[in-house]
Amino acid sequence: MAMSTAQTPARPMRADARRNYDRLLSEARTAFADHGTDASLEDIARRAGVGIGTLYRHFPSRHALMNAVFQEALTSLISRAHKLAGAEQPCAGLVEWLGALISHAGEYRGLAQALMSTSRDETSALSPCNVPLREAGAALLTRAQESGAVRADVSIDDLMQLTNAIALAAEQAPDDPELAGRLLTLTLQGLKRTAAGSG
Repeated sequence: MAMSTAQTPARPMRADARRNYDRLLSEARTAFADHGTDASLEDIARRAGVGIGTLYRHFPSRHALMNAVFQEALTSLISRAHKLAGAEQPCAGLVEWLGALISHAGEYRGLAQALMSTSRDETSALSPCNVPLREAGAALLTRAQESGAVRADVSIDDLMQLTNAIALAAEQAPDDPELAGRLLTLTLQGLKRTAAGSG
């Protein structure tokens, strides 16, 4: 999928540097889709027709490259959260968004693990993915809690870890395409308030 250039330096790139950047992103998308996010960076550089040094000049780490590759999906998830913020049933909006988040995290093998391991590390190169997602999800969660549908003690950090864990579990069971949906359903039972409001 085409991504934005979140890792692009502030000053404009020369035409040849821009071509290298775009080729690296294109090859990284293909490699991550085919081999997971631990795909060889050397192979990505070779397929893009550049040296590994050029790759590292544009993307200082694997996580920096992952962040750039996933920017379009990130933008889509945040846009979806904004649309769902006006849902008539706030809990249903939150659930729909969590399902989309699981689908995204499960799109590339290794992405869920990377997001889990860096979820609270704001120095990580994946922080530009994690932080906006957490903020978008927090708004949906707060609205669902204010409606009385979701327990007050549920935190967005816990939900983010749960969705990544579900995506990771589904990744390990490719022969069971319904697993993520079942696990999300089970998880959601614990989010709801009881009739007495004590649960």
